[in-house]
Amino acid sequence: MASDHIQQATDANFQVEVLDSDKPVLVDFWATWCAPCRAITPLLETLAEEQADALKIVKLDVQSNMQTAMTYGVTNIPTLLVFKGGAQVGRKVGAGGGLAALRTLVAPHL
Repeated sequence: MASDHIQQATDANFQVEVLDSDKPVLVDFWATWCAPCRAITPLLETLAEEQADALKIVKLDVQSNMQTAMTYGVTNIPTLLVFKGGAQVGRKVGAGGGLAALRTLVAPHL
């Protein structure tokens, strides 16, 4: 489910793709069977296009990458975490709030 603006993260590349990033990173913890997860994908794509120079967005499939999900206490999906400078600085659980909620989540960290 990667696109031109949204990349895939895995347990194996999480350090490089997220923690070592020079930009803030929004991580979407999701699964293919999760309808709300699929529903927010177009919103994430819009946000990725709007903030292409300032924000990196990655998706991490929790079924295939359970270790990272467990490390960050992800028990419900979608869970969206914001990382900056290798540290978690924001968290949103659930798909509610639309694009405005996503903008609000990342704005303080850009």
